[in-house]
Amino acid sequence: MNNEASIPLGIGLVGVGRHGSRYAQHLLHDLPEAALTAISRKSGGGGSYLGTTVPVYDDYRKMIADPNVHAVVIVTPPSLCRPICLAAVKAGKAVLVEKPLALNGHEARAMVAAAAQSQVPLMTAQTMRFDPTILLLREQLGTIGRLRSAVLTSHIETKSNVINGEQGPVALGALLELGVHLLDLIRFLTGDEIREVQCTMTPSAEARAETSVQACVRTSGDILCTLDIARVEALRRGTAQWKGTQGTITADWVARRLTRTTEEGASHTWTVEARPTILAVLHAFVQSVQRGTVPPVTGLDGCLAVEAADACYRSAARNGVAISCQPASRD
Repeated sequence: MNNEASIPLGIGLVGVGRHGSRYAQHLLHDLPEAALTAISRKSGGGGSYLGTTVPVYDDYRKMIADPNVHAVVIVTPPSLCRPICLAAVKAGKAVLVEKPLALNGHEARAMVAAAAQSQVPLMTAQTMRFDPTILLLREQLGTIGRLRSAVLTSHIETKSNVINGEQGPVALGALLELGVHLLDLIRFLTGDEIREVQCTMTPSAEARAETSVQACVRTSGDILCTLDIARVEALRRGTAQWKGTQGTITADWVARRLTRTTEEGASHTWTVEARPTILAVLHAFVQSVQRGTVPPVTGLDGCLAVEAADACYRSAARNGVAISCQPASRD
């Protein structure tokens, strides 16, 4: 692991699809403290990437073994994250995994445990935590008194939701693709843990390729959060309305707008400048590795979001019955 901040951290990137290519572009052009030193992609090894001299491997194990790779960034379907993460951890190389951390809580917990045992940094790329509208929302939440409730909405355009995993096609539903952001944001914004969930989804939970999810989430601080998650034909939507004892705050991270309204009816609106969240994630990861500090979004953070999603699936399979969230030991 490279601890000298003056020397670029060598990054090996697994996955350069539509989303992974964004990571690659930032590593190539926008992050002087890091360097893209190797790539692994399923289309095969050899050649170069975008005309660069970066070596391309057809096997992530070979890429991880490259001595110029000091840390590994994984941007693959979640069904592939566990074996790649475990291989990087075994090699003693810090890991950043695009959300969701894994396909289920069991796999996520194994990744967290392996990283902890080997004392290897593991960060989850919960990119919404780096969104400027969300950061302003977190800053302003304390101005509306004790939080009572929230309504969080995430809609995204309909698209194919079948991905290829190690054991064939895997259906990725809206809950893991979109809802895992909201489940993580509840913890990030409130500082509470998720205590209980009630969830329904369409199609049924057994299909595990749901396009619509409605959930009620209660936190350890007794805040009731209602979630509306869906793939839709219309334009995307991302909003959150938080109600406190002294007012309301509404955030729209698609429009980059935040409005605070007091109990007396006075309001103030902010318009937030856009900033690339992936670049912010990469910067935070590289900085934590070079300084030897705990990542700002740990593997455990990503694991708890996936475990909350697991609880939602269990609730939906039982027609919306309340399910307690009792994650395994955090040791």
